[in-house]
Amino acid sequence: MPANYIGRFAPSPTGPLHAGSLVAALASWLDARAHGGRWLVRIEDVDVPRCVPGADRTILQQLADCGLHPDAPPLYQSQRAALYQQALDTLVAGGLAYPCACSRRDIEAELQRLGRAKPRHGELVYPGTCRPEQGGLHGQAARAWRLRVLAGTIAWSDRRLGPQTQDVEREVGDFVLRRADGYFAYQLAVVVDDGAQGISHIVRGADLADNTARQILLQHALGLPTPRYLHTPLVLGANGEKLSKQNGALALDTRDPLAALNAAAGVLGLQVSAATLADWLAAATAQWAAAWGPTSKIRV
Repeated sequence: MPANYIGRFAPSPTGPLHAGSLVAALASWLDARAHGGRWLVRIEDVDVPRCVPGADRTILQQLADCGLHPDAPPLYQSQRAALYQQALDTLVAGGLAYPCACSRRDIEAELQRLGRAKPRHGELVYPGTCRPEQGGLHGQAARAWRLRVLAGTIAWSDRRLGPQTQDVEREVGDFVLRRADGYFAYQLAVVVDDGAQGISHIVRGADLADNTARQILLQHALGLPTPRYLHTPLVLGANGEKLSKQNGALALDTRDPLAALNAAAGVLGLQVSAATLADWLAAATAQWAAAWGPTSKIRV
């Protein structure tokens, strides 16, 4: 087992945990324990306008109710803006980031003019309007900062999903590092924090797999190591989409933690039977180690 294994669970405090978020929390905790490593909790509150006051305390209590205790005090992204600015300054100095004056409407209009398909999973593929070689800001005021994407296809191997590739330049374009409202974007913040905390393994929901190539690009640009990734199955709502607050996900009920944990374990392909919380977690860790631990035959 890697002596330097460090994993993390990184919820956004936009509300309490629900059944889907417990799956990711449990999987990341089990992976850390199965490898004899450390498990951290990071409160990803960089998107301040979306955060709900007190949600962080609720989340930490829900985790504690389920016996999922971090090995260090939680880290809060809202307290780390200076580090994100330092990273952005590094990218700018290296010619890897540039200011952008485009609004969403501007991007849509330019894509229409170019005859290019507009959305990709709800995102706009940035056409490079404000790149320096395209004339920069064209006399307009800067709204945001973007990473200059030139790497083409990024390939990585997910421990559950197997080999993955994404052409970031074609499928995403130059993506935002600092938003028009002044807040730092998730992609920059998560990469800076994973590097600063020495995260070696990332276990998270499959809905975030699409972010991985962008984060690998940023890791390379900032000279940071790339963790190993495992993206877990998702809990789906009644509409067949990922369970979320937007489609009616209920707050996780931890009054019966074994019931909540059993439901999460089922999504992960585990079947655990135990009378106490401590025994349940020990048995679940053993099962996870057999499937995904350092001696597992299905590791990729």
